[in-house]
Amino acid sequence: MIQRLLVANRGEIAIRIIRACREFGVETVAVYSDDDARAPHVWAADRAINIGPATPAESYLSIPNLIAAAQSAGAEALHPGYGFLSESPALADACERAQILFVGPPSTVIARMGSKIEARRLMQSAGVPVVPGETPDDQSDQGLRRAVDRVGLPVLVKASAGGGGKGMRAIRDAEEIDEAVRAARREATAAFGDGTLYVERLVDRPRHIEVQIFGDHHGRIVHLFERECSAQRRHQKVIEESPSPGLTPAVRERITNAAVRAAAAVEYRNAGTVEFLLERGDAAASAERFYFLEMNTRLQVEHAVTEGITGLDLVRAQLLVASGAPLPWTQEAVTSRGHAIEARVYAEDPARGFLPQAGRILLYREPRMPGVRIDSGVVEHGEVSVHYDPMLAKVIASAETREQARIRLVTALRQFPILGVRTNIGFLIGVLEHPRFRAGEIDTAFLDAEGAGIAARIPAEAPPAILAAIAAADEQERETGAGPDTFGSAAHPSWDPWVRLNGWRT
Repeated sequence: MIQRLLVANRGEIAIRIIRACREFGVETVAVYSDDDARAPHVWAADRAINIGPATPAESYLSIPNLIAAAQSAGAEALHPGYGFLSESPALADACERAQILFVGPPSTVIARMGSKIEARRLMQSAGVPVVPGETPDDQSDQGLRRAVDRVGLPVLVKASAGGGGKGMRAIRDAEEIDEAVRAARREATAAFGDGTLYVERLVDRPRHIEVQIFGDHHGRIVHLFERECSAQRRHQKVIEESPSPGLTPAVRERITNAAVRAAAAVEYRNAGTVEFLLERGDAAASAERFYFLEMNTRLQVEHAVTEGITGLDLVRAQLLVASGAPLPWTQEAVTSRGHAIEARVYAEDPARGFLPQAGRILLYREPRMPGVRIDSGVVEHGEVSVHYDPMLAKVIASAETREQARIRLVTALRQFPILGVRTNIGFLIGVLEHPRFRAGEIDTAFLDAEGAGIAARIPAEAPPAILAAIAAADEQERETGAGPDTFGSAAHPSWDPWVRLNGWRT
């Protein structure tokens, strides 16, 4: 078993990994940038190492810095979390060359599935349905135009190395082709350093269904059911749930079997997710058509949803598999019970186009309720940095039925006060209470159509009590001079009982 692990990430996922390691007695090493010196994940770990300036390219995205930190700490394994370098074959390869266990699939698998073009070819050979399309050898503007003509409008042009909606353009009219191709290529080159594009038929208003899969070093691959991720804005997920309200038992069996075939085709190891588009339609045959979208070769942000319905610990299983142990469960032993829904709480302003927010968190109180789990990476009086993703927390509600889970999640969000930065909590509540969401009748275009209206219904000004609390917090800081350096001191009291007892010990 792993004895010492370097967590190559920050925020809530770093804390999640550290907590799983505590159960195993695995020593953890956090890494931090100059901007994160007092971040919660730093003091949650057994030890911490500075890896550079605040800019991600010089710290969390620096492979040499991460490898050097692991080696100096004597860490025999590295967990990449999600985001940053979690799907970087270069990081996995660097770990392999440095004889450091990489908690994830081999670098060769990450590279193959990171290329959407290569992934499509592999899936077709494995009998996994893919969206009709083609990758032209001629990558010129004219070559892409001819490919669009062959596939037929409407289409998507997509970056081969892409993700998160970057390097992607929808084309519905022939007059849009040239500009869409140029724009997609520019964005793909800027984001991924690779302007290779492919063309696929545009599946209008599909559901976005993903299947959690897990493989070990002994050839066993299992699925852990599906997650519904159709509530997304600009290709970024907002709310996830399991099971999907849009799948019949027959389609669920087919789509999970296809995910296992996809993972087997690349001899997958550790945690991963196979994403599909489920085509909507009135006819039963049309409603059952689904297509491979991509494979995420890492732990997902929404893995807690799967844990909510299965009772399994995915990070614990990641550590076991990385150590060479077989999967701790068989396919027959994996069962699903009840329903789980997750909402991502961001520091952003829905009223201003979801503009990311930064600054001091003056008040932060997580709700404590039965059936509600909070995965967070911030604390009261901490700073939300301009340099990193502004996600503050994930709120996951589990219950016997979907409606009970939905109500429980809304209740938890209403009891989650955060002051100092604007958040999307009001928007999340609006989504969860929208009639289409309540009915389970959503698709990937749901928030594109309804999101502006939901955001417009959020009260423009905070209630008087909230404004008074903000003013009082500001006044206290001015009077005491409290700041991040004095957090937990007598001038700036903490919830910590040892602080309140002035250092007294038994």
